[in-house]
Amino acid sequence: MEILKPEQLKEKFNDPWIAPYEKVLTLVDGDKVELIEFHPCISGSHWLLNQYRNNSELIDSAYRDGNKHVYSCHVGSAPLDLQASFNAAGIDEIAVDGDEVRVTHSGLAGAGVGAGMCRGMGEGVKYVELLEVGGGSKPGKATVVTPKLEKVVIGIDDTDTKDAGATWTMAHNLGMELKKEGFEYLDHIIVQLYPHNPHKTQNCVSIALTFAVESDKKEELIERTIELLKRDTLSDKTAIAILEGLEIPSKLREYSIATKSGMMDVETAEKTAEELNIPLIAVTGEQGKVGALAALGLYNDVEEAVKVYDKK
Repeated sequence: MEILKPEQLKEKFNDPWIAPYEKVLTLVDGDKVELIEFHPCISGSHWLLNQYRNNSELIDSAYRDGNKHVYSCHVGSAPLDLQASFNAAGIDEIAVDGDEVRVTHSGLAGAGVGAGMCRGMGEGVKYVELLEVGGGSKPGKATVVTPKLEKVVIGIDDTDTKDAGATWTMAHNLGMELKKEGFEYLDHIIVQLYPHNPHKTQNCVSIALTFAVESDKKEELIERTIELLKRDTLSDKTAIAILEGLEIPSKLREYSIATKSGMMDVETAEKTAEELNIPLIAVTGEQGKVGALAALGLYNDVEEAVKVYDKK
């Protein structure tokens, strides 16, 4: 076994058959792990996603968004029986050790090269334990070690007025500013709410921003979000909601669907948030609580999030 940091890997394997990953992140919630990898290719990377999803017992679900692969996994050990084409790549083991997450990949031929050498060069990787160097017809195997991160989703609503502003753009710019300040900004999801709401400005949407953060940085992220919203919002109704972890409670999803398909009031939003222990914060006012909470329940289901329910 050889232990190498990303820069050491780049020096050792400066070859035309190495394509470094852009970034690797691991988010943890109990025994559940969300592995996020930014592959060097876009649609070509779907082959790998298909292999991993079909062959790895430790992967519960997976999807691709451009070159971003998101694997919902669980801690454990389930070594692969590699077979060319049919069972060519996957995850053998996932372990959480203190503030580190250890994910062991294995693969044949090119997938073996990707197992450690390509992944190990990505931003976010601490080091790689290179167990077998793949390539040609040889298998490759490596343990990729990354910092343990946690997911924080921030629902935002009511930052514009009838005359000016746009919540989706303000929310994205807020995420980008937080990214520059060192927070890992993962995604921006637009959630369509009830189109006949008399309180709406126009399109009636709320926003969910997702972040990966170290445990001791969560409060700082939330406080900074509030500061930036107070600075930039045009509305006296702005509010946020905070969801931590990798699970969406079924009651929260039900609330979000109800808010898409009919009128919802602040009192119900507050009651639902209290039952689920979800912080619901009035930044400049109370009305935004309704949509901010609704954004959280559908942040991981973009197809449902954008649907328009046209019942009056």
